[in-house]
Amino acid sequence: MKKARKIISSVLVWLVVLFAVGMMIFTIISVNTFGRNDRAVFGHKMYIVLSDSMSATDFSAGDLAVVKEVDPTTLREGDIIAFMSRANDSYGQTMTHKIRSRTTTLNGEPGFITYGTTTGIDDEGIVTYPYVQGKYVFAIPKLGSFFTFMKTPVGYLVCILLPFMLLILYQGVNCVRIFRQYKREQMQELQDEKDAIAAERRQAEEMMAQMLRLKQEMECMTSAGGEPKPEAEQAKETVDVDAMLAELAALRAQVAKQEQVTVKSEEQTV
Repeated sequence: MKKARKIISSVLVWLVVLFAVGMMIFTIISVNTFGRNDRAVFGHKMYIVLSDSMSATDFSAGDLAVVKEVDPTTLREGDIIAFMSRANDSYGQTMTHKIRSRTTTLNGEPGFITYGTTTGIDDEGIVTYPYVQGKYVFAIPKLGSFFTFMKTPVGYLVCILLPFMLLILYQGVNCVRIFRQYKREQMQELQDEKDAIAAERRQAEEMMAQMLRLKQEMECMTSAGGEPKPEAEQAKETVDVDAMLAELAALRAQVAKQEQVTVKSEEQTV
């Protein structure tokens, strides 16, 4: 169960990362290409549809229209083209309308009469070749609206800033969790070390008590008038007991010193 939660958590984190990075890449590309007549990606330009003048047949406001750069002489009636409008009410804007027929201006320049399929009304003015931006290929529904939303403060907050903030928050919580786990493990190691020192101390005290009893028994046997042992043997036994008592005392001192070091380590950990 714990392993499954870890896998799900990792997948969610990577999804958030991919979403945030994807939004950044999309924003960079869209800012530099959408609606730019001077920018093309592999010979294609992209425009956000601003009206429903073609919604009856092809695309609606908020869609993203993709057009391909072509030679205007290859265009025919019924083709949909993107062009810079020369009408008084939309001068300089990029329009994407259908060609009704081919024609020429009063100066003899070849061009097209265009119209929107929703109203069926011809556009003002003739679209000459220099103003043609390309031929319509396809449209992506509502992607233009999404891009427009992303350019707003709320869109930037929701689509870019919020995912990164969530990722930073998750990593912060994860760091705190790892730090707490490290502290628990460190405290457990210190507690195990204290338990081991306490066990050694108890063992040393038990051995000390046994040696003291042994020494007392030997002294009692000597004072009770039993058969005396040779002085050399008695001296040797006394020296052996004293040596063992000295070793036990040194062991107790060492255990006490280790205990002090452990206490200091515990204080630094806390």
